[in-house]
Amino acid sequence: MKAPLQNLVSTVMRPLFTPLSAAFCLLSTCSCAGEQNLFTSIYPTLSQQLPREPMEWRRSYGRAPKMIHLESNFVQFKEELLPKEGNKALLTFPFLHIYWTECCDTEVYKATVKDDLTKWQNVLKAHGSVDWLIVVVENDAKKKNKTNILPRTSIVDKIRNDFCNKQSDRCVVLSDPLKDSSRTQESWNAFLTKLRTLLLMSFTKNLGKFEDDMRTLREKRTEPGWSFCDYFMVQEELAFVFEMLQQFEDALVQYDELDALFSQYVVNFGAGDGANWLTFFCQPVKSWNGLVLRKPIDMEKRELVQRREATLLDLRSYLFSRQCTLLLFLQRPWEVAQRALELLHSCVQELRLLEVSVPPGALDCWVFLSCLEVLQRIEGCCDRAQIDSNIAHMVGLWSYATEKLKSLGYLCGLVSEKGPDSEDLNRTVDLLAGLGAERPETANAAQSPYKKLKEALSSVEAFEKHYLDLSQATIEMYTSIGRTRSARLVGKDLAEFHMRKRSPQKAESYLQGALKSYLAEGWALPVTHTRKQLAECQKHLGQVENYLQTSSLLASDHHLTEEEREYFCQEILSFARGSADSPGHKVVLPMHSFAQLQDLLFDPPNAVVHAGGILSLEMTMCSQMPVPVQVDQITVNVHFSIEKNSYRKTAEWLTKHKTPNGIIHFPAEGSPLPAAQNSLPALELSEVFERSPSDNSLSTAGIICRNVHMLLRRQESGSSLEVPSGVALEDGAHVLKCSSVTLEPGANRVAFRTQAKEPGTYTLRQLCATVGPVWFVLPHIYPIVQYDVYSQEPQLHVEPLADSLLAGIPQKVKFTVTTGHYTVKNGDSLQLSNVEAMLVLCQGENRAVIYSNSRGTVQAEESHTAVFRIQSSDKVTSIGLPATPAYHVIEFELEVLSLPSAPVCSGESATLGTPEPPRKQKDRQRGAPCMVTTDHKVSIDCPWSIYSTVIALTFNVPFRTTHSLLSAGTRKYIQVCVQNLSELDFQLAESNLVDTRDTANLQLTPLNVPSPQHIHSKQSVFFVWELKWTQEPPPALHCQFSVGFSPASEERLRISLKPYTYQFQVESFFRVTAQPFLLVLENVRLRRLESSGQGFPKTRSLWHECWGTLYNVKAEVLPPVGAEYCRTGSLCSLEVSITRLADLLEVDRDEALTGSDEYFCTKLMYEVVDNSSNWAVCGKSCGVISMPVAAQATHRVHMEVMPLFAGYLPLPDVRLFKYLPHHSAHSSQLDADSWIENDSLSVDKHPDDQLDCSSMRSRGSVYSASSGEHKGLPMPRLQALPTGQVFNSSMGTQVLVIPSQDDHVLEVSVT
Repeated sequence: MKAPLQNLVSTVMRPLFTPLSAAFCLLSTCSCAGEQNLFTSIYPTLSQQLPREPMEWRRSYGRAPKMIHLESNFVQFKEELLPKEGNKALLTFPFLHIYWTECCDTEVYKATVKDDLTKWQNVLKAHGSVDWLIVVVENDAKKKNKTNILPRTSIVDKIRNDFCNKQSDRCVVLSDPLKDSSRTQESWNAFLTKLRTLLLMSFTKNLGKFEDDMRTLREKRTEPGWSFCDYFMVQEELAFVFEMLQQFEDALVQYDELDALFSQYVVNFGAGDGANWLTFFCQPVKSWNGLVLRKPIDMEKRELVQRREATLLDLRSYLFSRQCTLLLFLQRPWEVAQRALELLHSCVQELRLLEVSVPPGALDCWVFLSCLEVLQRIEGCCDRAQIDSNIAHMVGLWSYATEKLKSLGYLCGLVSEKGPDSEDLNRTVDLLAGLGAERPETANAAQSPYKKLKEALSSVEAFEKHYLDLSQATIEMYTSIGRTRSARLVGKDLAEFHMRKRSPQKAESYLQGALKSYLAEGWALPVTHTRKQLAECQKHLGQVENYLQTSSLLASDHHLTEEEREYFCQEILSFARGSADSPGHKVVLPMHSFAQLQDLLFDPPNAVVHAGGILSLEMTMCSQMPVPVQVDQITVNVHFSIEKNSYRKTAEWLTKHKTPNGIIHFPAEGSPLPAAQNSLPALELSEVFERSPSDNSLSTAGIICRNVHMLLRRQESGSSLEVPSGVALEDGAHVLKCSSVTLEPGANRVAFRTQAKEPGTYTLRQLCATVGPVWFVLPHIYPIVQYDVYSQEPQLHVEPLADSLLAGIPQKVKFTVTTGHYTVKNGDSLQLSNVEAMLVLCQGENRAVIYSNSRGTVQAEESHTAVFRIQSSDKVTSIGLPATPAYHVIEFELEVLSLPSAPVCSGESATLGTPEPPRKQKDRQRGAPCMVTTDHKVSIDCPWSIYSTVIALTFNVPFRTTHSLLSAGTRKYIQVCVQNLSELDFQLAESNLVDTRDTANLQLTPLNVPSPQHIHSKQSVFFVWELKWTQEPPPALHCQFSVGFSPASEERLRISLKPYTYQFQVESFFRVTAQPFLLVLENVRLRRLESSGQGFPKTRSLWHECWGTLYNVKAEVLPPVGAEYCRTGSLCSLEVSITRLADLLEVDRDEALTGSDEYFCTKLMYEVVDNSSNWAVCGKSCGVISMPVAAQATHRVHMEVMPLFAGYLPLPDVRLFKYLPHHSAHSSQLDADSWIENDSLSVDKHPDDQLDCSSMRSRGSVYSASSGEHKGLPMPRLQALPTGQVFNSSMGTQVLVIPSQDDHVLEVSVT
């Protein structure tokens, strides 16, 4: 076995990290039998030609094929080299057996060669070897010397017939191998191809059989007697083969499998399922010389494993050394460092699981030496740049070595103040003895691990030097790669070392750094432990303030025991008692470790008090100390500020921004630690998919964190909490104090009381608790706490109780007197100037509510009520105020009554029935009517001021009244509409309409219901009077409408209400212009008159009044001849009759009038329109007629219409217009107003003839008078007749239309 291993070692010892070739080398063993001299002459050529050409090696189980070069180690055939039954070796026996002969004589073949071949094959068959080859060498020189020999093929044939019956390819011929000819070269090529094929086949077959045997052996591991060491040697044989083939990855896999298998057995042993063979590894540890990584194969450790004498550390050391060698060949030195750290930690655990006896400190020595050995091995095969860029992989070993050296220093007494004693020295000698002698490969190295450990344990100074060097190097490495937490953890160990060496000044910086890291990351227990160490360090250094601050933090730390907390609390109290003699020295500490604010309660709750008032403040403080603490004084520093225009602020205004209950809660400080991991925002993860742009197939998928900027924010590098914060004590004139307070552990209530002085805003800024010279200060109270002191001027506020005041009925008004700094005395009163249209109603007994405005809002509880008096005269109403102290509020209610008056004209026409432009009608529908308002200004004289206060009360008139002139034939009616715009319901009674001019020949006959009428909100009531006259009517009719009203909800009022009045006038007139023979007709105008009685214009050119009806229009629809009823779809006859009811009047003298002195005609235009689309007008629908101006003159028009629906259909509308033709003489002088007043114009070339309506519409018969297209053109005009001059007697008449008989779909119109 040694020879193959030596070959392997020579192969492994080549330089590391050289580029590997694409093909690997297979070094196999072949035995040679037959003529040895013949093989010796051929061997040089054979050894050179064999590895030149690569072969493809195909492995089983689907593993990828590889190209390899074949090399062979030829040995002489011996039966001892053949594998025996049960031999699991792979490198110790030949793969292929070759028999060499150059026999060319038949007799010689029969006499010797045949028998020798037979014996050779029998031996191979006896050992089960089937991989053999017979090589017959042909020599032309011998062939020439012997002429009686047979041809060479006869010997080859004999050999094939005798030994190769079924495997004729196992016999090959090599012709003249020593000559340089083409025949020889061809022979060599065929022979080498055959030899390579057989060698590769034999190796593959034997390797597969070896792997199968190895698996079989591994599956027997549960059987009694199975040995891990034997299995280890078998699988390592396979690893050697892969390593020889330069398959380092496969070789590493074998060792990793052995490592995992052994680790699993150790874990099972710890769980109680132990194997018998593990007892060999439970031997006590007697040597701890560390890992050996400078040899490719540690033969000493391997032999110990093979002999089953290796300890756990021996096995682990040898196994890792082999893994290290293969990893270095794979150019993965950083994985060596990673695996080494895992190995060292796992070995420590495995020794505990197996309960192996280890001397104290032995394992620390082994780990320390192993760490340095791995580091030096990596440094030996890498340059400096590679090492610097991969410190992260090596720093763990540096840290572990530092930790173990520290343990050895504590164990051997090298850290104590007095130095090592005799027992420590004996222990050190024993540890050094267990290291043994230094290995030869490191004997010449100046800084070998062995020498470093021996030197470090030799003296206190040497140990300190080595430990500090290792610690500093580790800290620098951790810092360079950004692992600040680990660096400070090493620094904490270094601080502990300095504390043991009585060097607290060196330890403080390391402890502060570690504490800062723990605080930033929220590690509670490490913070407590580090603070204890820091407190000890500060105590030794004499840092009083720092020590007291740390002690206060530890006294409030619930991770300590009660005894420890009480100890640190007593340290603070002892210092306070001991320093009572020197009051000038103050120690300022943060408040959060001593006590915490929970809530604060104001009295009054709104924290608003007037100047001179008393303010109480109750504070809840939660003491963090474990024992009761007697506090000398608790003070609250208050900052005073005066805001601009603060004199305008009242108690109600200041209360709006206050809490209603007066309690202010402060956020709980659960821990002085800053934000830890649990306070970070939650991860916002989203899926990310990337698709191929060519076929849109999914190429990659992953997740992305969208708030990584919140999670990975750099922590602010602020000062540590253990450093004195330098809190500045505020000195101010405004301070709240509470003396001699005992704070028990937990919640305590502390009360403050102060008297408000100067008006302004007071902000609580700083809280301080004094225990002797120790001041616990809360520098800023948050959230901001304020209380306000005000000095208010007296004020009077008047407001209605309802949303709006209604005129005509009693309404309540609320008076609020805020006394402010003024004291109301007996005899003080409010003097109200009386308004004619508004009355102040006096009740039998008047009461006022008086309360203090320092209680909070106006809705506070009533203090008391008082009776006040009201005296009224013609000009002044005096309200006597009850005696009231300063900073109180007086509230009382009064009833006022605004007299109802005629509403103010709104400017729009109030006439119902007068045609309006369509656009105006739409605008009126969009905007809802609003109530008319009346303002009353009242001047009030107050006793506290020399100036009068003027208030304005706005009253809304609840009604809106309109009127209209109606006609029924020749009879005329006046209609008045009363609309209730308010939210109340009213009762209307005693309606009346009178002529204010008392015209003798005019009579107004009411047609209304005499009983009271109920009018609801947003509803209307109509009143109608018939207008009768016996003589010529007056130029204008002046009317006054009045109606009594009262709220429907009240049964009885204390006073009688005046009726509601409405004045208006109806006038009908014509205006004569300055131009001769030009009359412009104006529509009937209905004007509202204000209550002031504004009259009509007195100057008029010419007035002609017309109250009568001039024309009567009647329409009738007749069914077809022979039919009883009209049918849908059938033509029916429409007859329109226009009758003149009066002779010539002044109103007829206009442009439309023609004729002589005795016979006059006027031109009218009629138009038949069906807006409901029930009829289809066939033929002309409009035309111009000449109407005789004589009583009972009648003009009839016939046309055809077609009903479109069945049912009772209303008749089409018939409209009449005056047709005013143009006159070229004065057409250019037309008044622009006349164009605007006429809504429509008819245009025709022959105005004297009757117009065809269809032709008019086709040419645009209706245009806007303001259109620029017709400005300045002579056109005829249409003028609508007033509503009172035309009466349609057919209005409301309906015609029965029956459906057609052949209609399948019946449409019925219901009106």
